[in-house]
Amino acid sequence: MSVLAPERTTPREAPRNVPVTARARKKDFAGAVLAVPFAILLLCTVLVPVAYALYLSLFTERLQGLGFSGPENVFVWLGNYLSVIVDSAFHASLGNVALFALIHIPSMLIGSLVLALLLDSGVVRLKQMWSLAVFVPYAVPVVIGGLIWAYLYSPTIGPIKGLFGIDALSDGAILPSIANIATWQWVGYNMIIFYTALQAVPREIVEAARADGAGGFRTAWSIKIPVIRPTIFVAAVFTVIGSLQVFTEPMVLKGFTGTVTSTWSPSMYVYEAAFVAGDNGRAAAASVLLAVICALLSAVVMRFSTRRS
Repeated sequence: MSVLAPERTTPREAPRNVPVTARARKKDFAGAVLAVPFAILLLCTVLVPVAYALYLSLFTERLQGLGFSGPENVFVWLGNYLSVIVDSAFHASLGNVALFALIHIPSMLIGSLVLALLLDSGVVRLKQMWSLAVFVPYAVPVVIGGLIWAYLYSPTIGPIKGLFGIDALSDGAILPSIANIATWQWVGYNMIIFYTALQAVPREIVEAARADGAGGFRTAWSIKIPVIRPTIFVAAVFTVIGSLQVFTEPMVLKGFTGTVTSTWSPSMYVYEAAFVAGDNGRAAAASVLLAVICALLSAVVMRFSTRRS
């Protein structure tokens, strides 16, 4: 019996592993096939443009000899990066977006979170109507929204100057005015994200807190906000990236006031270098530096969010 036992178990175990391996290979092959379209899209829309921008940042156009043959591409290595780094206009644009981010990010995230908590608390009636009303500005194209606010800001035909006595397009108020447009545009979008995340909060925990005597503010602060903290940090990361890349709002207001220069933000600096000055190398170098700054700030926020989680 001891001799026959291995002969009976071995044939049973061998065929059992074969179909499992075949199914695993089929799943791997199916996963690879499904990933091919995404890989092609990533290659064409992200990797190739980034590589081309890196290539352009290493060259600049200069006239050689008497210049009769026109400008030629000259390899300058890190010369474009150095010219951008020492450019005072680029420094000013970074300072503008830093102040813009300090105003826009807290106001937008706090406003979105408060509105989402109000909708989730049951205090607000007609939730669908109010959520749609707050979300509507996001559905408006950014250019159209900028034009609407530009006419509202106008000191001659706009109502804001008459109601509050503030010239929203002046040098001292242009930064909050641009931040107000961006906050108005994105607060509804993030409110929907936070409100959706709040639906995943276990209701038995909320009911237990209320049974223990916790009020609405205490429940929101101690239970709801900690549960959706990862969602808040993800929204913060995207808001930081969007703030550094702000372009449309100041570009629209530029046509209504002289306080917004052509290099007010880093994105406008890149646009001016590429399409006005025709310096593609400097524009590419500024784009790469802006991407590096966005990546570093995003990594800092994600690192902080991981520690808090």
